[in-house]
Amino acid sequence: MDKAQAQGVPARPLLVYHDSWYERPATGPAATTLASLPSYMNMVALSFVRPDAVYWGRLDLSKTGLQYGFPGTVLRDAVALLKRRQPGTRVLLAVGGANYNNWDALDLDAIVRLVRDLGVDGVDLDFEPESPGCALRPPGRMRCLSDGAWQDLVGRFRAAFPRPLLLTVPGWSIGAYGEGAWQNAQPRGRYTGSMLNLLRSPQAAAIDLVSVMAYEAGPTFDPWQAYQAYRQVWSGPLALGVQVPPSQLGGPTYTVPLAERLARQVAQEAQADERAGMMLYPLLGRPPDPIGPDNPDGRLLAQALCRGLGLADCDQPLP
Repeated sequence: MDKAQAQGVPARPLLVYHDSWYERPATGPAATTLASLPSYMNMVALSFVRPDAVYWGRLDLSKTGLQYGFPGTVLRDAVALLKRRQPGTRVLLAVGGANYNNWDALDLDAIVRLVRDLGVDGVDLDFEPESPGCALRPPGRMRCLSDGAWQDLVGRFRAAFPRPLLLTVPGWSIGAYGEGAWQNAQPRGRYTGSMLNLLRSPQAAAIDLVSVMAYEAGPTFDPWQAYQAYRQVWSGPLALGVQVPPSQLGGPTYTVPLAERLARQVAQEAQADERAGMMLYPLLGRPPDPIGPDNPDGRLLAQALCRGLGLADCDQPLP
C-alpha cells in the first residue's frame, strides 16, 4: 500500500470504538460524549451496524443495530459537531462485530444510505466468521474456508464506498499466526492465520487501515508478538488494539502502564513511519469499581495510549 492509498488516515492513528449502548441519553448534539471527544481520538467507529440493517432513510436508526438512546438526527448533528470541533478526526460506521453476523443478508445499499445520511467518513468492516476453517497446508501456507468471503466482502465494500471514503478492517488477535516465525506462536485457535490470505491478496489494496483485536486471547497471548506478526504481512496503517477490562477469556488485562508501554513500543518501532497506531475497545466501557491505573476505564486507557503514541493534549479528558 502506498501513501496515496491511505491519505485519509490520520498520522499516528488512535482508533476508538464508540459503544452506542453505553452512550448517555441526549436531547441535542452538544450533550453527547461523541461531540466532545478530544483531538487525540482521531478515528472514531460508531458501533455497531448490522450487516442486514434495515434503513430506508429519514435517520430512523431503530433497525440498524446502533443502540444510541437518542434520535438519528441527534447522532447526525453530533457527528457534524465533532468534525467541526476536531477537523482532523475521521468518523466511521463499524459494521458487524461479534453479535451481528447475518452476513448472508448483507444490505450494502442500506449501509450506503446510512453513511450518507450520518455524514461519516467510511466504514469499519468487522467480519467475524464463526468457523473460519483454517489449516496449514503444503507448502506451509495457511488456508481458511473464510478466505473467499473476506476477499469478496472487502471488494464489495470498496466498490460501495470508493475513496476518499475509508475502509478499515479489524483482525483477530491470532489472525497473522500460523506461518514462518509464527507457525507455532501461542495461543492457537480456530482464528490462527485467518487474516493472512486477505492481507496478501489483491483486495488488500482496498484497505486503508488494519487493527489488531489483541484481546480476549487468553493468558499466553503476547500483544506485541501479534503486532509484529501482522506487520510482516501488512505494510500499511496498523493499529494495535487494547480492551477495557475485565477480559472474559483471562487475558491480557490491560492496565494503564501496559497500554502506555505498548503504545510507546508501536511509536518507537515506526519512528520514520507514522502509519502505526493504537485502537481501543470500547471507549465508554467501565470495569467494576474501583477505577484506577490497574483497573482502568476507557477514559484512562485512551489517555495512556495518547501518551504512549506521543500525541498532543493527552490531558484532555472525555466528558
